[in-house]
Amino acid sequence: MARRPRIEIPGYYHVLNRGVERRKIFQDPEDYRHFEKLMCTYAKNHDITIHNYCLMSNHYHILLEIDRENLSKYMRQLNMNYAIYFNKKYKRSGHLWQGRYKSWYVTDEAYLYTLMRYIEQNPLKAKMVERLEDYPYGSYHHFLAKELPECLANAWIVKTSRGDREVIKDLLTAPIDAEELKEMMKASSLIEGTMHKSGPDIKKLERMLKGFTDIEERNKLIVKAYEQGYSQHMIAKVLGISQPAVHGVIKRQKDRV
Repeated sequence: MARRPRIEIPGYYHVLNRGVERRKIFQDPEDYRHFEKLMCTYAKNHDITIHNYCLMSNHYHILLEIDRENLSKYMRQLNMNYAIYFNKKYKRSGHLWQGRYKSWYVTDEAYLYTLMRYIEQNPLKAKMVERLEDYPYGSYHHFLAKELPECLANAWIVKTSRGDREVIKDLLTAPIDAEELKEMMKASSLIEGTMHKSGPDIKKLERMLKGFTDIEERNKLIVKAYEQGYSQHMIAKVLGISQPAVHGVIKRQKDRV
């Protein structure tokens, strides 16, 4: 069966890849540094913004943002060139990665905030360090340092915190609701399953949200659109209301169930 084309809607993506058979892809500090260098170099070449990342011994997480359909090109270049480096260094041959990278489209701001914390807190969850700032192979370490890599200069947390270390710590070390994260990832997968390659059909969404007679009917349409894979941000834009307002409608509906 032919592979389904990846959807590359401009926006935020969580990307993940693992070593084949979950083997180590980083064996010494030089490996981590080389991957970071490739990640940042190719991000610059493709006009991609890196917001958060964490490199673990046998996998990695990156939260990035694209403004055109070039995610696959970037990931192919990153994974291929790191594999060439790794195989040459360790005198091995064959596949380094377990398969194609996984990607999830970030559907709304609530997902974005949770995801940033999830990525950064990987070393704590794995009990590799007691304090997050002690893990050197992730963006959190750089956010608290005096100098940032160029590829993190436009990260969401950098712009939002304005360099305030306490704000960064509060945002990225807050507890994560695991069930909420699962629901968000499910919504992201729904987008990949229902939207064609050119992206969500905003005209269809406009028709769906048109003609309601009262707030209750509008709220039902909001939930219906969200369940069909439209992001809270897009729903808010079509209705001319704030994203937090849309999030509140959806949350209240879930609480009733």
